[in-house]
Amino acid sequence: MTDTDHGYKTDHAFRGNLLGGANEPTFSGALSFMRRRYSRDLKGVDAVVWGVPFDCATSNRPGARFGPQAIRRASAIFDGDPQYPSGRDPFEDMAVVDWGDCAINHARLDLVPGAIEAEARTIIASGAHLVTLGGDHFITLPLLRAHVAKHGPLAMVQFDAHQDTWPDDGGALSHGNFVVRATKEGLIDTAHSIQIGIRTIAPETCGIEIIDGYTAQEIGVKGMVDAIKRRVGASPAYLTVDIDVLDPAFAPGTGTPVSGGLSSAQLLMTINGIAELDWRGMDVVEVAPAYDHADITAIAASTVAQHHLQGLAKKRRELNRK
Repeated sequence: MTDTDHGYKTDHAFRGNLLGGANEPTFSGALSFMRRRYSRDLKGVDAVVWGVPFDCATSNRPGARFGPQAIRRASAIFDGDPQYPSGRDPFEDMAVVDWGDCAINHARLDLVPGAIEAEARTIIASGAHLVTLGGDHFITLPLLRAHVAKHGPLAMVQFDAHQDTWPDDGGALSHGNFVVRATKEGLIDTAHSIQIGIRTIAPETCGIEIIDGYTAQEIGVKGMVDAIKRRVGASPAYLTVDIDVLDPAFAPGTGTPVSGGLSSAQLLMTINGIAELDWRGMDVVEVAPAYDHADITAIAASTVAQHHLQGLAKKRRELNRK
């Protein structure tokens, strides 16, 4: 008996088509992101998901190097279903592959930023939209460098408990100061950038608008969506989601948890509400599965990426109708 006799094929990650969803048990098979085919052939590809398993720039609990694995595993639950809230399979309208993981030499940390940037540039040069699974938040710096090389300075929409604007004196880089360095390098269009969910105090704002954690609760999802749209406007933008923007009740598996954060529903509804912005790339970072329980954090992170892909698919579908 072959797998086709059962009415479905297994291991869609290796044998499936670029378009269309998979249909295999969520508890089995090769775990690519949402069962997308593993491929480094970018012909005809609209979006690429890849992992950057790096956490050597953390200032508290390590473990985010295992984030891409955990997010892929959690994403299997989406297999073969119309996706909520769109009610559609995004892969009917958009060809997406899983590139695999960035090649990083952990014995040569000085080479890591360049390795991330170079591989990201290769993907972005194809015209594909890049969705990155981290990794700690430091990886956003080389990712921004790669995106800005193609698109120019970008408005940054950052969901986070931390501003990540600590000093980079002496050239020191970490997940806590990538925003400072990105600002100095002119990567971020600060006049159109915004941070949401901040629950710590950093030395400076770098000219970025801040919606702190308590304010986010007061204004709710609609208020956050309106503020982001108002700030970004028509600017090309980059979305970066540190999973610690969520309260530890919703994301215990992260390196620097801070109480008083958003719920998973609030974050996802806000991302859904800003899908129409001119996104040029995105990442979701800081998932550290060693501190997780029942994949709570990984499920939230995988759904963040899934919602972003749904938004891209909707845009492509509307464009194809014109």
